[in-house]
Amino acid sequence: MRVLQVTGSAREVLAPEWLARAERVHRMLRPQMPADYAAKMAKVFAGGGEMCVCAEGETVLGVAVYRSFENTFSGHRFYVDDLVTDEARRSRGVGRMLLDHLQAEAKRRGADSFELESGTQRTQAHKFYFREGMTISSFSFRKALK
Repeated sequence: MRVLQVTGSAREVLAPEWLARAERVHRMLRPQMPADYAAKMAKVFAGGGEMCVCAEGETVLGVAVYRSFENTFSGHRFYVDDLVTDEARRSRGVGRMLLDHLQAEAKRRGADSFELESGTQRTQAHKFYFREGMTISSFSFRKALK
């Protein structure tokens, strides 16, 4: 297994073939994304998002979408939008490999915090995050506008 960058430092797609391969696994977490996956991800990347994948051979086993930015609460914040492992490959080290890679990248960038949100229904993911030393630091509130 290895972690591969899909986007570069300017958030450009370095590896369109890996972006295409990531779609199947990414939709396991985000099935509501529009049909044109590449166009949706182009908007995410234009807004500061970046992507890496965990792969074995030519197969994507896990996907991470993340961003690094400054805010008033956390300082330099490294935020993970999406972290998903192929449902058939869970509990085999894929999530840990991605999490380790992302935390190393956050440290390399000088981040003050490493943060993510996880839906309340994702109890198995929560167990994983707790095992990895993460804590619940706040509540996230939402109001749909459309």
